[in-house]
Amino acid sequence: MVSIFRRMFKVAEANAHTALDNLEDPIKMTEQGIRDLKKNLQAAMVSLAQVKSLAIRLKKEGEDHKKRAADYERKAMLLLRRMEAGEMDAAEAERLATSALEKKDESLQQAARTTADYETQHQMADQLQGKVEDLKRQISKYENEAVTLKARARTASSRRKINQQLAGADATGTVAMLEKMKQKVTEEESLAEAYDELADVGGDIDEDIDKALANPSRSAGSDSLDVLKKKMGIASA
Repeated sequence: MVSIFRRMFKVAEANAHTALDNLEDPIKMTEQGIRDLKKNLQAAMVSLAQVKSLAIRLKKEGEDHKKRAADYERKAMLLLRRMEAGEMDAAEAERLATSALEKKDESLQQAARTTADYETQHQMADQLQGKVEDLKRQISKYENEAVTLKARARTASSRRKINQQLAGADATGTVAMLEKMKQKVTEEESLAEAYDELADVGGDIDEDIDKALANPSRSAGSDSLDVLKKKMGIASA
């Protein structure tokens, strides 16, 4: 039963390992996507600068046309005043004044067209500016998410390595080794105690004699000897 669970754990571990390895590809793809977005942002910034530049130029041209129209009107008025003052021929003054007014009308028409073009370009610039700002916010958001994703991936990888190390440790084998060590120590202690007891058992005959003389006592053999002497009529010493 234990072996079955171990095999199941190994399968799950292998699947997790594959999933974490495959996690690297989305991270790299995300980073590449962010780089592509930044390139798009740079291109959009160039386009925005061009549109704004054109709008500025159209606005200036419109103002120039209006100034030119006002200048033609001023010149027409000066021609008529000279005619009234008798400084110019009336017919010539009126012809030139009429031409000046025609130039004025042309300038006003050009100013109107240029102003309309300016409004269009200005509106496009505003729209493009909004898109550029949105793209900037998206890039910033994706970069933050990419940083978080990479941090989570590193954490997951570290957890995987730790779990692999823990899973590889054979706790059952370690306990068995400890039990064997405990049994071996017990045997060594018992053997040492046995040798200690054997060291106290009997020495040589000389030591036994010396012990007997050091602690004299009558033995059963001595008593039998006295009885035998008495029976034989021999006086005891």
